[in-house]
Amino acid sequence: MVEGRLKDVINRGGDKVPVEEVENHLLAHPRVHDVALVGYPDPDMGERTCAFVVPRGEAPTRRDLVDHLTARGVAAFKHPDRVRALDSFPRTGAGKVDRAALVRTQNTVVEAL
Repeated sequence: MVEGRLKDVINRGGDKVPVEEVENHLLAHPRVHDVALVGYPDPDMGERTCAFVVPRGEAPTRRDLVDHLTARGVAAFKHPDRVRALDSFPRTGAGKVDRAALVRTQNTVVEAL
């Protein structure tokens, strides 16, 4: 059995979105303290992406993050489809970000960003 990240690459409509690469770009945004990019099921694309952000101060909007990624030369298919701000991330017993819990809750968070 392979251990480690739940998913290192998200298959978004046939395009491969490298989770760590996008997270690193998002972490460079001045209003992002921490971030976790997860894939969630979508009937048309197979998967879409949601960036869960623990903000530094005021939470950035999706537009803020898309503008930031565009300025850094990140391809549009890697931009998050949704952005959700959280005070903190759910954690596993080992203290790692519980990405599976984020996937389960991504539809229950108010579409504010």
